[in-house]
Amino acid sequence: MNRVTQTLHAKSYAARFRRVLDFIDMHLDEALTVERLGQVAHFSKFHFHRQFSEYVGMTPSRYILQARLRRASYRLAFNPLEPITDIALQAGYERPESFSRAFKDSFGQSPSAFRDKPDWATWSAQFSWISPKEIDAMQVRIVTTEPTMVAVLEHRGDPALLNGSVQKFIAWRKESGLSPVNSSQTYGIAYDDPSSTPAESFRFDICGTISAAVTANHHGVITKTIPGGRCAVVRHQGSPDHIGGSVYHLYRNWLPHSGEELRDFPVYFHYLNLKTDTPEHELQTDVHLPLK
Repeated sequence: MNRVTQTLHAKSYAARFRRVLDFIDMHLDEALTVERLGQVAHFSKFHFHRQFSEYVGMTPSRYILQARLRRASYRLAFNPLEPITDIALQAGYERPESFSRAFKDSFGQSPSAFRDKPDWATWSAQFSWISPKEIDAMQVRIVTTEPTMVAVLEHRGDPALLNGSVQKFIAWRKESGLSPVNSSQTYGIAYDDPSSTPAESFRFDICGTISAAVTANHHGVITKTIPGGRCAVVRHQGSPDHIGGSVYHLYRNWLPHSGEELRDFPVYFHYLNLKTDTPEHELQTDVHLPLK
């Protein structure tokens, strides 16, 4: 088998698993058997379990459990008024006690303790796996943006604790009345690559659009401007936690062949919908790479 044929087979294999992972994300509220998932991938039921485990790095049942608990954890942290019993039911647990036990086994905290004070470092360690994703078909477009004034909470330090900073920013938004439901757009500015930057040196700005400068506040939210100009943009589908593949595509696959040069501003993200309101497979984020 020559190299071209091997590459085509690898892409076909990856695409079949992408269908399976997307199917899981879209049907988390349903019974997901190995037989059903094998049919989606068009793999033999006798081999699918081992194929999935080798490719994804965990068994199908473990992946499904993690996906359901991941969704539940976001709802616990970011939807504080939603009853834990409702969250447990949506995660597939008829008994809250079973949900609490599974949640604590994964994250070291009960659902109520996580809601009160999430241990984001332990949480992040559970989701260090990244779903395989095909990025060759991503369409890059060139756009010209206007300067955008934003309210910013500067996260500095361990990227595993970024969700804690997101919670603080959400609290400020609620107090200020500048929540996304009131037309404020959400952005993130990635100064550093978490895969190659020491945790203590990692920098990321959590941003929301504003029409006037931010007044002094105890959350530490300040005013900045995302400069306007030309950008290469690619749309990332799915959880922003896996956005590194889309960023890599722009830098590694597109930029060297584009004839473009980079502007002196970091890559930034425009979150078109939010984790707390949208199923993970429907999340969309525009990745902006600033160009001269």
